[in-house]
Amino acid sequence: MATGRTHRPATRSRGIPEATVARLPLYLRALTALSERSVPTVSSEELAAAAGVNSAKLRKDFSYLGSYGTRGVGYDVEYLVYQISRELGLTQDWPVVIVGIGNLGAALANYGGFASRGFRVAALIDADPAMAGKPVAGIPVQHSDDLEKIIQDNGVSIGVIATPAGAAQAVCDRLVAAGVTSILNFAPTVLSVPDGVDVRKVDLSIELQILAFHEQRKAGEEAAASDGGVPAAAARSDSADQGPDGDMPAVMPA
Repeated sequence: MATGRTHRPATRSRGIPEATVARLPLYLRALTALSERSVPTVSSEELAAAAGVNSAKLRKDFSYLGSYGTRGVGYDVEYLVYQISRELGLTQDWPVVIVGIGNLGAALANYGGFASRGFRVAALIDADPAMAGKPVAGIPVQHSDDLEKIIQDNGVSIGVIATPAGAAQAVCDRLVAAGVTSILNFAPTVLSVPDGVDVRKVDLSIELQILAFHEQRKAGEEAAASDGGVPAAAARSDSADQGPDGDMPAVMPA
């Protein structure tokens, strides 16, 4: 029987900061790669480099888990894999539904990494009657009219929305009403959810726009360097774009 509805990860009750929670999957990915190579221990510096963070931040993050490593030896790889998996709730079965089986939804259904990371695709759901019954990744697509029954029958608490933007909020509302409390949103829109429901948004266009911003800045810096100086307008722009602590604010589309 599915257990996703009744068991929740322990991170919030343990007071682990959200920023640390967001980095735990990075550590787990790096540790899993080490485990697959039969590496028994790893230093904080090596693991931090593999995860793309600094070692001081890694050691602080691990202190929230109660792991401090052994001086001169480092961290036990297998134990950390277990410990982080447990904190993330990955030592149990999490049934997931994917709503919207277009190109993106079908690609997600075919992704082989779900099962190895504690997630089971319990159902694929689409509003197109012509899709009903068609197998995608070996799973027959079910019509959205049955969404609530599918959620209840499978004990689903995590839903993935891969619909067009115009349909996403209505799908979200139905998922929440049926008992889903965590949503991964691939639709290019912001969802409104009640308290107690977690939403993670994946927007590829925003990520590409941020990369375009950095590419434009690098091109400007290279042009300035070739001219022997930084244009005044660019210098003013740099200063204006920085926050009170000198940090670069997130770039959002207009």
